[in-house]
Amino acid sequence: MVLIVGASCSGCGPGYRSPLDAMKGSREEIVYLPCIHCNTDSLKPDYLATVDVDPKSPTFCQVIHRLPMPNLGDELHHSGWNACSSCFGDASRKRNRLILPALLSSRVYVVDVGTEPRAPQIHKIVDPVDLFWKCGLANPHTTHCLGNGQIMISCIGDPTGNGKGGFVLLDGKTFEVVGNWEHSGEAVNFGYDFWYQPRHNVMISTEWGAPKALAGGFNPAHVKEGLYGSCLHVWDWTTHRKLQTLDLGEDGAIPLEVRFLHDPDATEGYVGCALPGTVYRFYRTPKGDWAAERVISVPNKKVEGWALPEMPGLITDILISLDDRFLYFSNWLHGDIRQYDITDRRSPRLVGQVFLGGSLVSDGPVRVLEDPEKQSQPPPRIIKGRRVSGGPQMLQLSLDGRRLYVTTSLFSGWDKQFYPDMAKDGSVMMQIDVSVSGGLSLNENFLVDFGKEPDGPALAHEVRYPGGDCTSDIWL
Repeated sequence: MVLIVGASCSGCGPGYRSPLDAMKGSREEIVYLPCIHCNTDSLKPDYLATVDVDPKSPTFCQVIHRLPMPNLGDELHHSGWNACSSCFGDASRKRNRLILPALLSSRVYVVDVGTEPRAPQIHKIVDPVDLFWKCGLANPHTTHCLGNGQIMISCIGDPTGNGKGGFVLLDGKTFEVVGNWEHSGEAVNFGYDFWYQPRHNVMISTEWGAPKALAGGFNPAHVKEGLYGSCLHVWDWTTHRKLQTLDLGEDGAIPLEVRFLHDPDATEGYVGCALPGTVYRFYRTPKGDWAAERVISVPNKKVEGWALPEMPGLITDILISLDDRFLYFSNWLHGDIRQYDITDRRSPRLVGQVFLGGSLVSDGPVRVLEDPEKQSQPPPRIIKGRRVSGGPQMLQLSLDGRRLYVTTSLFSGWDKQFYPDMAKDGSVMMQIDVSVSGGLSLNENFLVDFGKEPDGPALAHEVRYPGGDCTSDIWL
């Protein structure tokens, strides 16, 4: 995940008064990314990298600090904040701790990024047993700060490796585990991401799969065996009770990243469904309940030279610009990023596309036999002499919507399975220039190569900005 530093309002709480105010924030200068050594040839701990993204800086496109974790085998993944724009009205709150869950070890690292933003240090470690014993949960994933000062983390499993979708609450000052957000016995079968919209008293969560199934790689048989999810869960934000389950079926299998529109008055949003390559719009109906409809579909391509006769796009990340005008997603296997104009919420319009590696490159082993979109196989992407192995995966958009940061690692076990060269050579971070009217183009002068790291090639994942961004901040 990429983290972008932004300005905050003097005399106010953390973040920005509104999403549109955030778009006027200062340009990102550094970003934070978790870098993973699991499933690589390096027997070293994962670490948090601080990367200089200021084009005026002498260390532009360089890792300027590395914070190694004290343990092996963590699989750092996504990160969040102790405080964000949901706390804007509280001048006593500061965005100074990055919450960094470890997906496989179930540790939660609390990182001090306030004392020296360019050289973060570990502030506290929440032990796995606290999640196991106090909450009956494991495998923490998404972090969001809450307006009441607490921190909420979704989990995808129980301590034995089975699927379990529940939520851990941390105290925002001591970072001790408080307990579960959901009521006892009301966790759902699978967990992954979540987003809340307080003005409408609602939270929506998504599903990945059972940790014991996905940790070693993806097996299509596990989908048929019921080890992966296909549902959105609608929760009452005040009572913490589940109101509805929306089963998207095969056309919505493995719904991952969920995004409400940033406008806190909005009663709709989108979710990317990995396996079928679909995007669903969810919305509140006139009756007051919730529903979902498919609004984007990326067709499979018939291929030879691959593990299966058809290759899905595999939508693995999705985000919405702060003005709620554009939606972006990555097709990790097909190798492209797409930009849609969503001003007509029910009929997104494709306005930008760029290929950045993937499994369909023209000089690779895969041949496309039939493509409903009738696109030619893209050439390999080479930036500053470095061939991009892997496909575009995690996305982060600058506050002003002009720059899109992209990394290529999904999850180390899946990286090793689908892109063994990336697991061996390390991932990269790229930057895409975004046109204000729609359109994407690669910045050929930007590359961060995590294959050249001191302790060996690493797999960089999500990008975070120190001052908050469009995937970390929620407005009340």
